[in-house]
Amino acid sequence: MPAVFLKDRSLLFVSGAEAQSFLQNLITTDIAALGADEARPGALLTPQGKILFDFMIWQDGDGYMIETDAGQRDGLLKRLTMYKLRAAVTLAPSTEEGVTVSWGEDAEGARGSQGARDSRFAKAGVTLTRRAGRQGDGAEALYDALRIRHGIVTSGSDFALQDAFPHDVLMDFNGGLSFRKGCYVGQEVVSRMQHRGTARRRVVTVSAATDLPGTGTEITAAGKPVGTLGSVDGGNGLAIVRIDRAGAAMAAGTPLLAGDTPVSLVLPAWSGLVFPASADEASA
Repeated sequence: MPAVFLKDRSLLFVSGAEAQSFLQNLITTDIAALGADEARPGALLTPQGKILFDFMIWQDGDGYMIETDAGQRDGLLKRLTMYKLRAAVTLAPSTEEGVTVSWGEDAEGARGSQGARDSRFAKAGVTLTRRAGRQGDGAEALYDALRIRHGIVTSGSDFALQDAFPHDVLMDFNGGLSFRKGCYVGQEVVSRMQHRGTARRRVVTVSAATDLPGTGTEITAAGKPVGTLGSVDGGNGLAIVRIDRAGAAMAAGTPLLAGDTPVSLVLPAWSGLVFPASADEASA
């Protein structure tokens, strides 16, 4: 497959003697467990446990590269600077603009040449690497179709910042959320959700016999809201839904609709999740 340049991604470089401990105490990702050629998802949360900024992070020389949406970069830099205080850390925008993603044979060639393997796709059995700068000219639609097929969401298209918990976007399964490393901003809330099993909103792949309606279309069962459609690629898409409501509707044979379009919902196989058939099962 071709290498695809994502022009709307931006980069921050975090370096210095205390870079690892600085990030470890702030973000959801376990930085100490990050592999040398691995890119993991991560987030900086609000104190209430919702995603304030989301990103990918990987090791780069003696520091860490953070890849985020171009619209988030300056805000993320400002927030990290606020937390810096007197830590021996340097925060700076990268001179590289955009990110190139490669998969299949192209990804294997990119590894070892400043390419980091995306742990989210690895969970789905796909080798995909991320590299700073422009390294290819494939159509972005190819990458969107790939991530839609494998249940991998992006903020903006699939969920709104400050509206989603890490569990909602499967960060408890894709390598972006640690329950062992100790405290970080919002940690108490996400730990409580994990131990009490209260996560109800989850990412699903959506399919229809015809083209799906646009992003933001409500998904309903018997006229009641179940979730909201995110990224769309023809008859395939992503959504974050209440799996208890969706599961009960599916068990009862109630049609699920995105607008007026009948749809099927599937939880990503790599998550290991299943739809509860009733509210009682969902709270078990």
